[in-house]
Amino acid sequence: MKPDKLLNKTAPAIQLPDKDNNILDINDLKGKWVVVYFYPKDDTQGCTLEAIDFTKSIEQFKQYNAIVIGISPDSPQSHCRFYDKHNLNLILLSDTEQKAAKAYDVWKKKSMYGKSFWGIERSTFLIDPDGAVRAVWRKVKVPGHVEEVLQTLQSFL
Repeated sequence: MKPDKLLNKTAPAIQLPDKDNNILDINDLKGKWVVVYFYPKDDTQGCTLEAIDFTKSIEQFKQYNAIVIGISPDSPQSHCRFYDKHNLNLILLSDTEQKAAKAYDVWKKKSMYGKSFWGIERSTFLIDPDGAVRAVWRKVKVPGHVEEVLQTLQSFL
């Protein structure tokens, strides 16, 4: 398996609105570990499980000076409903124009039931305090993923 083209490179810049329409700039997070996970759609089964799993482990991430950010093409209003409905405790960013998704190469042509469409390939990136990508997970399967991200983060500390 060839290494990911983003691995050990400076993470692509992200400036996107959160669920409350406040713009978050990833460059403002230097000095912290950042887990950026891209997911297809608010309130779908896999995406809900992933968000809840990250929320359950959020205190562990905080102990390691890490922030967790979920990004999807959904609107801030959709994120707000999703966040409140499932009592989430992480940052959700809205990438309605797929700028971040394209920069991280997770905006992919997909197919379901014989139809082709563009969408998010579930992926996670671990960014170090200096802003470099240290680990990449593409085509993520949700069960056990958060534990794997935590273990990888621990291995760098």
